[in-house]
Amino acid sequence: MDTIAPPIVMVFSGHDPSGGAGVQADISTLSRLGCHPCSVITALTIQDSRNVKDFTPVSSALIIAQARAVLEDLPVAAFKIGMTGSIANVEAIHTIVNEYPDIPLILDPVIAAGGGGSLAEAELVGALNELLIPYCSIITPNTPEARLLCSDADTLDACAQQLMAGGADYVLITGGHEPTDTVVNRLWGHRQFLADYRQQRLPGEFHGTGCSLASAIAGYVAHGSSVLAAVRDAQTCVSKIIAQAQQLGHGQKFLAQWT
Repeated sequence: MDTIAPPIVMVFSGHDPSGGAGVQADISTLSRLGCHPCSVITALTIQDSRNVKDFTPVSSALIIAQARAVLEDLPVAAFKIGMTGSIANVEAIHTIVNEYPDIPLILDPVIAAGGGGSLAEAELVGALNELLIPYCSIITPNTPEARLLCSDADTLDACAQQLMAGGADYVLITGGHEPTDTVVNRLWGHRQFLADYRQQRLPGEFHGTGCSLASAIAGYVAHGSSVLAAVRDAQTCVSKIIAQAQQLGHGQKFLAQWT
């Protein structure tokens, strides 16, 4: 009996040697959603559970070569982009997504690490706005990233409106970095506010939540879900693994394996 092939998701992500974020979180999340992840490494980082200490971007030519080798062989159903690491790498990824405009693109604009470390040049914000956001099916910034991407906006709604005006179909701004007892993630689409998703804040800080959420959205989209359904289901799934997170190191908790 023939088996149904898993949908393929191509992730552009940095390597996290601690195993909690970046491409490791992407692979773990997508595998547990029944997807086949194909990973294009964009940067090598030096980090632990507390913070990013340094990183080295992969060459832009190598990024293009990695992606094209897969795309010429496998039917990729969705792109997920995380850390890019340099303007040259944003340009390289733009080259790829421009060649495959019909593949849904989920962008987690990794500009700062959860522990506060910088993962991008200041000029990279402009490159993201110009070269990748116009292709986004959905962009999933946290609140600091949304404010960095939209420095002239004075509210989160204004940030979302600016990102949609820049070409993103949907915008999900996550609220984990806000000093509130309840975490509120807000969704916009079609130039209007659509919904918010609330959950009680759990004690501690968590490694790789943004990567896992964006990858889960990509996984559900690759399975054929609408963006709205993917956002809803991805948050439910990631909430479960956050609730089971473990303190493996001296900093942020690592998300649990899915069950």
